Amino acid sequence: MILRNFLNFIIQLLENINKQVRNIYLNSSFYEKKISKIYNEELIYKPSPHLLSSLIKYQTQKINVNNISAENLWENENINSKNFKRLNNFYWFFTLDLKSSKKNTQKIIYDWINKNYKYNSKSWEFDLTSKRIIAWLSNHSLTIDEGSKDYLNIFNSMIQKQTNHLMNEINNSKNINNKMIGCAAIILVGLSYKDEKKYLSYGLNLLKKISNSAFDNYGFTKSRSIKQLIFYLKYFILIREWFKEAQVEVPDLINESIFYLGQGYAFIWQNISSDILMNGNNISNNIEFDHYLKRFSYKFKNENKEFGGYVLLHDKKISITMDIGEPPSSSFSSEYQSGSLSFEIISNGKKLISNCGYYDGKNDKLVKLSKSTATHSTLIIDDNSSCKFRKRKKDYLIKDGLKIIKKNIIFEKKYWKISASHDGYIKKYNAIHERDIEYYPEEFKFVGTDKILIKKSNSNVKFDIRFHLEPNIKLMKTQDNKAILIELEDEGWKFTCDNFNINIDNGLYFGNKNSYTQNQNIFISGITSNKNENITWQLNKI
Repeated sequence: MILRNFLNFIIQLLENINKQVRNIYLNSSFYEKKISKIYNEELIYKPSPHLLSSLIKYQTQKINVNNISAENLWENENINSKNFKRLNNFYWFFTLDLKSSKKNTQKIIYDWINKNYKYNSKSWEFDLTSKRIIAWLSNHSLTIDEGSKDYLNIFNSMIQKQTNHLMNEINNSKNINNKMIGCAAIILVGLSYKDEKKYLSYGLNLLKKISNSAFDNYGFTKSRSIKQLIFYLKYFILIREWFKEAQVEVPDLINESIFYLGQGYAFIWQNISSDILMNGNNISNNIEFDHYLKRFSYKFKNENKEFGGYVLLHDKKISITMDIGEPPSSSFSSEYQSGSLSFEIISNGKKLISNCGYYDGKNDKLVKLSKSTATHSTLIIDDNSSCKFRKRKKDYLIKDGLKIIKKNIIFEKKYWKISASHDGYIKKYNAIHERDIEYYPEEFKFVGTDKILIKKSNSNVKFDIRFHLEPNIKLMKTQDNKAILIELEDEGWKFTCDNFNINIDNGLYFGNKNSYTQNQNIFISGITSNKNENITWQLNKI
């Protein structure tokens, strides 16, 4: 333990020294000279702002820039971090009324350039710089059109200077999502200025590296994050639409990546039109993205029953999803949740059994809680999760993972079955968790069996199996304490377990991004008495 703490101290010390040295370099006159090498090429392609509608939340009521006091816009030193980022990434330009004064809009940019012409760590943060470039070029009707020659020279120089900075810093960025945004910005500059040699080829090579690094052999994200897969799909489509609009041949890499990412999107969203609250996912606005895809003639299809480590069986009335994939490697696990063999059920478009979602806010305790097995509809032994995490700066990354030992899927007209097991409890409890879920469509009946398979002699261990529900669902225990009734809007379901106690408990629901509310869960609890324990439960529609 002492040696580990000492090594962590040394690693942290070296990282701090490297950070300080790098900061000195970035603020040096040498670096300023390096990124100021520009070619004053004329802007050829002007991207349409509506191409970003899958990424930008447009406001119905537009803002007129004439109503903004531009004089002190960049002088407020007391602005909080969140508002500073919003102001300096210029994405708020997408909310401006096109009737706004071009002169006033261009003055805002001109004043920003005067104040931030040289690199500074705050306003030149990698993510901000990437978005700022995209926003400036995409809102060209206000930021470029009718600009004076002197202004356009300064504007074009600043675009290229910031792009040089991105190219210099992109390999040092640890956040792969930020790398994707930076890559998009570099490619856009290459298309806009027809600088294929410097910017476009660099951006495409970088895009290839990101694809090789972030995607598995089937085009699913190595992180197994559903939210991240959709993020990548949106950016690849955006880049493709830029190529098409600029009348430049779309590279095969982009078309292929969209095809495979689209397969993942069809599987985890379009097949059931509902969000699966597993591995970093929250309630989304994917319906708007579906409209975007339709508008640009993108169609995806995936009829597989298993994809990306998830099983999805469904018909017109019922769907069941289970996580039967293994955890990602530590470097891709920042959004992974310890919910192996957790499942969700949707009945007629309504979530019957859910997981609790993912919390990504500032409360560290809630972040840690949302990554635990307890927030999933699965089995927990002795209040321990099936995976262990270690904290790395702001993230919790996989320390000890698990392996899926076996899996089996049956999908017939009158009988469905998902069966899988993992060894996440083998090290501490010498136990394997195996789960079978059967569904009988004609009877609207689910039968689940959770097995705790003890591999060696072991003392009795406590277990809980939780079945989480969305906050609006009502539960009531019957008078004989043998069943729990579930009120799902206009549907009724009954949950039973003959050989163990069942109860109702309160919990937290993280389905809505960066927030939480109370929910309820059904839980089965007990202590193993035999070498192998079988816990059978049922869900019946009534």
